[in-house]
Amino acid sequence: MIGVFDSGLGGLSVLAAIAHALPRADLCYIADTAHVPYGEKSEAFIQGRVLAIGDHLVSLGCGLIVVACNTATVAAIAALRQRHPQVPVVGVEPGVKPAAAATRSGHIAVLATEATARSQRLAHLIRDHAGHLIVRIEPCPGWASRVEMLELDDPGFAAQAGSKIEPLLATGVDQIVLGCTHYSFLRPILAPLVKGRAGLVDVADAVARQTIRLAGNNAYGKARLMLQATRHPEHLQAALPRLGLRWLGDRTDHPAGICPV
Repeated sequence: MIGVFDSGLGGLSVLAAIAHALPRADLCYIADTAHVPYGEKSEAFIQGRVLAIGDHLVSLGCGLIVVACNTATVAAIAALRQRHPQVPVVGVEPGVKPAAAATRSGHIAVLATEATARSQRLAHLIRDHAGHLIVRIEPCPGWASRVEMLELDDPGFAAQAGSKIEPLLATGVDQIVLGCTHYSFLRPILAPLVKGRAGLVDVADAVARQTIRLAGNNAYGKARLMLQATRHPEHLQAALPRLGLRWLGDRTDHPAGICPV
């Protein structure tokens, strides 16, 4: 079984990519909704949550863990790998490398949570893959929470997002990295704002490819999906159709349940 987790609903974008890539795999998704969003929490707190959820996934029999959260990857993936050296762990990082490869203007931007925006891991990614470019980091407080609350049809948000994106485009940015898995679900709002002037880069498919490489026997099961949340699991279940993922719900034998950690 492959375990996938996030602070909330954002990692469902990664789960969907993995489910498409490995249609026979048994999957478990945990949303740490009692503590969402991670982007406003301390690194020590995030690390504690990641280790607790990782322990739980291992206890369920997961032979591969996907940390489907940029903030959690930044704060705690090294600690999780040290805790469970026998279990491969796949993380999510902002798509700085593909954005750097695709840019023609030499200007890229990263939309991120506050924690990711200030992290050394993002700084190192930029240094290693985009040190020769102009990179603008744009913290986006409240965006992940908007997805959690399924407030995806608010016209006021399009204006708010435009106030962040238009100045980036005006400076010549032609690749915009979606530096949080939640932001994938904002693509229908963001795409009209860039109007073809810039690419929107996320990494769900890249994570799925890495999961395929590491899955081994975990790729073969009965195509089951277990859903758990640390608070209001019914919200996780109800979110699937709202996010265009009703087909994932068809893989579940039971409604989403409470995660006990």
